[in-house]
This record gives sequence, C-alpha cells and structure tokens, in this order.
Amino acid sequence: MNSNLLFDFSVNKESKTIHIKREFDANLELVWQAWTTADLLEQWWAPKPCHIETKFLDLKVGGMWLYAMVSPKDEKMWCKADYKAIESNKLLSWLDAFCDENGIENNRKHSLWIIDFTENNGVTTVSITLQHEKLEDIEMMIEMGFKEGFTLALENLDEFLLTLKK
Repeated sequence: MNSNLLFDFSVNKESKTIHIKREFDANLELVWQAWTTADLLEQWWAPKPCHIETKFLDLKVGGMWLYAMVSPKDEKMWCKADYKAIESNKLLSWLDAFCDENGIENNRKHSLWIIDFTENNGVTTVSITLQHEKLEDIEMMIEMGFKEGFTLALENLDEFLLTLKK
C-alpha cells in the first residue's frame, strides 16, 4: 500500500458541507467499479468489524442502493442511496438516508453526496462533498464517529483494490 497517498477531511460550517479528498493507488475504472458494484461495495464500505449486505443496487438516475450495515451481533442498520447523477468514471451523486428494509425513510436527515473521480498516472483521486440542510446534522455525524468510520472504510478500499490488481 502506498502510504504517500493524499487524504484530506474538512468541514465547512458556513456551507454546511464535509469535504473529503482521497487518493487510491489504482486506475479510475477499477475505483469506479468499487464504488458502483454491489459485490465490490460489500467488500469495503463498512468499517470492520461490521459488513454490508446489499438488498439491491439499481445504478441509474432515480435508482437506489439499499443496504444494511450489519454489526458483529447481526444487528442491521438499513440505509439507502437515491442516485441523483451518474457520469460513468467521472461523477456519482446520491441522497442518502436511514430507512427500513424496504427503503422507507425513518428520519428526515439526509446527506447529498457528490463524488468526483479523476486519474493521474494510475492514481485515482476521489473528491467527495457531503451537503447538509443543517449544521447540527454535520455536528451529529461527526459526534457519532463519521470521520473515523469512513476513514476505516477508505482504508478497506485501499486493501481491497490491491487484491483486485493482482
């Protein structure tokens, strides 16, 4: 694993956004597949020791990724991503929410994810912006450990991409 890869995480309270920029030692197509294919997402999206179980993923604008984050005690927390924009190997955007196993939202808190993908000499940069309606929502996410959990998930992706490159 290349430990010199960029990782930047910042919060802009005025714009109510979280910005994450992360480099991966893999080509753009491989990183795109890891972000858009259910079988691959299940390999890295959850911080260990949790894992992901996808109920379905319909990658199209208006489609949805419905999945559960499963704890070691087999407790499931259902989440969904409603796809808003997709440009293959370039841009992915979704509105996420906690929900039940049928995709029915169980609160009004959402994050709008805008994810840009670029590649330079075999290193892919993923730039993520999470937009929120309220600053309190960001503060709650940070307090619940979003930064630490997502950092672990991105480290999972680093390791998983190495296995795909072999």
